[in-house]
Amino acid sequence: MNKAVIVMPAYNEAQNIALMVHELFVNEFPKIEGAEMHLLIVDDYSPDGTGEIVKNLAKTHKNLHLLQKQKEGLGWAYVRGMEYAMEKLHADAILEMDADFQHPPKFVKPMVDAYLTGADYVIGSRYIKGGSVPKEWATSRKAVSYFGNLFIRTVLLNFKIHDLTTGFRLSRVKGVLNKIKLEKLMDLDRFAYKVDLLYQCLKNSKKTVEVPLEFASRLKEKSKFNWKEMVSTFTVAIILGIRDKQRFIKFGLVGFLGFLVNYFFLRVFRALGLNETLVWLFATELAIISNFTLNNLWTFKEVEIAGLGKTINKFLQFNLTSVGALIIQAVAGPFGEKLVGIKYDALVLAFVVVFLVLPYNYVAYNLVIWKTWKLPKSAKKI
Repeated sequence: MNKAVIVMPAYNEAQNIALMVHELFVNEFPKIEGAEMHLLIVDDYSPDGTGEIVKNLAKTHKNLHLLQKQKEGLGWAYVRGMEYAMEKLHADAILEMDADFQHPPKFVKPMVDAYLTGADYVIGSRYIKGGSVPKEWATSRKAVSYFGNLFIRTVLLNFKIHDLTTGFRLSRVKGVLNKIKLEKLMDLDRFAYKVDLLYQCLKNSKKTVEVPLEFASRLKEKSKFNWKEMVSTFTVAIILGIRDKQRFIKFGLVGFLGFLVNYFFLRVFRALGLNETLVWLFATELAIISNFTLNNLWTFKEVEIAGLGKTINKFLQFNLTSVGALIIQAVAGPFGEKLVGIKYDALVLAFVVVFLVLPYNYVAYNLVIWKTWKLPKSAKKI
């Protein structure tokens, strides 16, 4: 049976934690079929006695666990909890959940159900049908939440997912969470680390599902929301957005060099008297060789293909995926020359490469060759 572990940081949550444990173990966990549910409380030796309360509750709840550590910040609490859940509890899935009831326990079941039906990553979304933010929030707070989320979606160029700032998420361990260097996440002292973690989980996940979440106000104490956290979150999102674009910039520069190689050999092969279609095919193939070599050594350096055998196999695969580029240039090139004249072949080549070949290649390289993208089965709403 699948083991799902809720990792729940709880610093100074003495007023909430007993009620939370009761709600989960008595009211919610019994409703979940197909998963063995566990709750791991991460306590940074809270001075209000949160840890002692959990220790006492654990005497009557065998699947309740306590991890106590020195205070390092929210991100570190989640990271230590996730590492413990994977290494000590052997979790198959890990659900991030706050102890202050802003993530109502009744939404645990639909999150786990989505995982059990094939999702690798499940997001509790406030911004899909059935989701919401607290009605009692001031208009300014609602605006900050909504437009802040929209800003991050724009920076990361991800509009399939509706809530990128939610903290209520479930991750499959194998293939998703265990591929992430958790201790290297950005800004682990603040909430902002959640954007980096979500960003990497989305990249690893083959199937992501959004589940409606009715985000609630805290039952006790005051909200931990503040402007410093928001600014930190925006900063992390911008850095991630730039990182993504760095790869595309490198890809573009390599593509420009490929353009020069292509342009040069168009003239060489044409001077040799070859048929115009063959001229474009041979020149394109040399550009493909240039692109493969430089992209492997530079653009996709972190996933570089090494070893003679692997390199040859991957180059053959690279050429196979590049058949599309060959066909595009072999057809569009001569056709463009007929429209504007062979003396403008440089302009024709530039148009074909920039608007047709580069987009095709970028998708193919990321999905098929260096596999930095995963083809999601869906980003469904349920």
